[in-house]
Amino acid sequence: MSERIFNAIEFAAKAHKGQYRKGTNIPYIIHPIRVAKILIESRCPEDVVVAGILHDTLEDTSVTIDEIREQFGDAVAAIVVSVSEPNKLDAWEIRKRFAIDSLKNAPNEVLLVACADHFDNIVEIEDAFGMIGDDVWLRFNRPKEQQGWYYKSLADIFSRRTDDERIQFLATRLKYKVQKIFA
Repeated sequence: MSERIFNAIEFAAKAHKGQYRKGTNIPYIIHPIRVAKILIESRCPEDVVVAGILHDTLEDTSVTIDEIREQFGDAVAAIVVSVSEPNKLDAWEIRKRFAIDSLKNAPNEVLLVACADHFDNIVEIEDAFGMIGDDVWLRFNRPKEQQGWYYKSLADIFSRRTDDERIQFLATRLKYKVQKIFA
């Protein structure tokens, strides 16, 4: 791994300091590191891995796009912007519909980060379901049915993108987990 990846981990850890995953005592930084692991194992380019580490900093911390661009470059900044919700104040349905629509024609680099992000999220949901059952859905802003709509829509979009074998591999894994959880 390059020094740039370690710099991104340090940057994200500082940005997410004091944050935890929804309904848990798990430090938030674990999630971006797992996303990076998925991307590294998928043989993604360094800019994609760095963007995976930083993917939630723009929407969930006080970090600005200028800070990301300055420290990690235009390519990383463009990916992070593309996977970030533009307005966290919008209703959940509007934000999720925007995410779905924006991914339909997104570049492969964006799809890789988004797919790795959602795959890690669904693995975490599956693990929590195994421990606490249906109470896992109390962690979220919407119930299981709406979460199912969102994840099924995402899995469908990722599965349609057959131009990159890495996306196909991640999409297949995501779709399997989504079908298992929301069947």
